[in-house]
Amino acid sequence: MKRIPALLPACALGLSLLAGCSGTSDPAFGPGGSSFTPPPLEPFAELVSQAFLPASSPRVEAALADFGLELLKQTRTASGEAAMSSGMSHIPFSTLVSPFSAAMALSMTANGADGDTLAQFQAVLGDGADMDEINAAWAQLAGDCCTLGGSTRINIANSLWKDHNGGIYEEFASKCQGGYGAQIYEADLSDLRTVDDVNNWVSDKTSKLIPEIIDQPFQEDTACVLVNALYLKNKWEREFDPLATHEMDFRHAGGPDSRAEYLQHFDTELSYLKGEGAQGVVLPYDDGRLAFFALLPDVYPDCDYNFGEWLHNLDGEDLSRLTDFREDTLFLRFAMPKFTAEWKGDLTGILSQMGLEDAFLPGAADFSNLGSSEVGYWISEVIHAAKIEVNERGTEAAAATVVEANSGGAEPPQEGVTLILDRPFLYGIIDLQTGVPLFLGTYE
Repeated sequence: MKRIPALLPACALGLSLLAGCSGTSDPAFGPGGSSFTPPPLEPFAELVSQAFLPASSPRVEAALADFGLELLKQTRTASGEAAMSSGMSHIPFSTLVSPFSAAMALSMTANGADGDTLAQFQAVLGDGADMDEINAAWAQLAGDCCTLGGSTRINIANSLWKDHNGGIYEEFASKCQGGYGAQIYEADLSDLRTVDDVNNWVSDKTSKLIPEIIDQPFQEDTACVLVNALYLKNKWEREFDPLATHEMDFRHAGGPDSRAEYLQHFDTELSYLKGEGAQGVVLPYDDGRLAFFALLPDVYPDCDYNFGEWLHNLDGEDLSRLTDFREDTLFLRFAMPKFTAEWKGDLTGILSQMGLEDAFLPGAADFSNLGSSEVGYWISEVIHAAKIEVNERGTEAAAATVVEANSGGAEPPQEGVTLILDRPFLYGIIDLQTGVPLFLGTYE
């Protein structure tokens, strides 16, 4: 007989090439393998109003900024430790995460938590805000994203996959469906055909940019999977001239230099960042709200205080303050690598260190609002993948997160600025109005 101790929230995808902002609720269906066809989509903004009244929350927005930067730092540290243990520490690596995708999936999951487990979700995702405030903030953020102008294309989609024997409460499913626009499916989650169904759902929501996120059946005790998909494509407000793209050296920390193509602006007014031991730039997209930023520490590599130490001492408030006090300045020259970066790994240990301790411990995790199980539910795995491409026209970025839970500013120089990002730097895609990061990465 199949055991039911498993809860599997899977949050899938933030990514940059999808048109429209959508999500829908849908009747349950059984595993259908590669024949899966997604149902018609409805606007996400219309769906969220069914359960949560959208309302902005500066407290939640600040918490999400902190969450994003801490997630990046912890992920980078874990990647470095993994590289050292495998004997590849000499190879330059970069880190990329989508805090928006990961936090949205975890917020849906938090609606099934109670007791100390719920309190930890509230602390990490909302600085102590209750779930009504966190849910309402997500409804506001998602709704705002869906009304972006310019050429920006964004899609936000969620789904809840219930096992036949998972014991998931209808109230929890209704919160995911009405509050997050989640499509509801029912299947044997340990069936190999369900792997195809989930992958096809993800592939469809990402315009095939991420064709596969799951490579094996879920565990026998998996009760449900939550999937979040974010698809985003942006164009620069001021595009780079392809004729100005030029190959130059990039100085890697602790490794040999490499050659890279650099995007360049000359004698152009851009938003300048200065402070927190770094200088940088904000490159807005043509939607007037989202922007790409890059920060280059002043100190590296001229002293022992390196990029990792600088990043460790930076927090979400520092980052928000820098972008809030950006100043339009003449750049005599600005150059940054034209690059594609990606990262994939397990966030379970990282999220535990960030404060979500009980959620990953059988016997300690309290997901009593999620479903009915004699042995309870707990999160067993959180897989996250992200990818970004930066070129002359704009950026494309993708991220996927699978959460498996089992039961049981100074003044700039007036004469102009020259900024060359030719050594390790921090970058990301950020909502300039709220300070919430959609993507954060390090190029090293």
